[in-house]
Amino acid sequence: MPAITFHDVYQNFDAKGGDFVALDHVNLTIEDGEFVTVVGPSGCGKSTMLNIAAGLLKATGGTVTVGDETVYGPSPERGVIFQQYALFPWMTVSENVEFGLKVAGVGKKERRAAARRMIDIVGLTDFADALPKTLSGGMKQRCAIARAYAVDPKVLLMDEPFGALDALTRVRLQDSLLETWSRDRRTVMFITHDVDEAVYLASRVVVMAARPGRIHQIIPVGLPYPRTEEMRLSAEFAALRRQVWNAVYHQPSMLEGAAS
Repeated sequence: MPAITFHDVYQNFDAKGGDFVALDHVNLTIEDGEFVTVVGPSGCGKSTMLNIAAGLLKATGGTVTVGDETVYGPSPERGVIFQQYALFPWMTVSENVEFGLKVAGVGKKERRAAARRMIDIVGLTDFADALPKTLSGGMKQRCAIARAYAVDPKVLLMDEPFGALDALTRVRLQDSLLETWSRDRRTVMFITHDVDEAVYLASRVVVMAARPGRIHQIIPVGLPYPRTEEMRLSAEFAALRRQVWNAVYHQPSMLEGAAS
């Protein structure tokens, strides 16, 4: 059964001068256990897609299903991670990771054990009792990832989670995320504006077209997992990067706009 299905999803917003169409009848299927990245020019609707899948935004038309259930609102079965870490500043790393389990009614002993396991996986064992203000940006994001994983969601929805990080930290967290993903092959929909990141992480790259937002192209990434530093420097990676880059930045509508 597909993990995430967008069926004829349409989204418009009120704007000066009339409605603004953010998504124009988008259809997309993400298979169970698949890691899909979504990339595209600014304003292409990629974050809007994720917010609808997360249940944070109601689509104007069409449906999104996760498994066999239609999305009507947020659910612990859909873990969401944003660029902003959204950690509770008065809670320790452990308490932040436990939070979703506590809301779900999991007992104190069980949620502490689950939080400890996830904190170990993301490499924050020595910082379990630290407050967010003492952590680096990369550590905060690892804490957010651990919190999302702790409630054992069916899918992870990630909206440019590494966008605010420096290049080295970003690369390290990409590798850490793939290492975590490889343990359970949880379904991931990952929004990014970075072409290299899109290619490195994904089994498929969905390229969006803007105005109105729609799927322009879907590019399979035939590189094997686990992904490595050598793979980043390979001719195969460079060819895929070029293909995705051209699909993102050389769309006919963009070229016409530049010419005018």
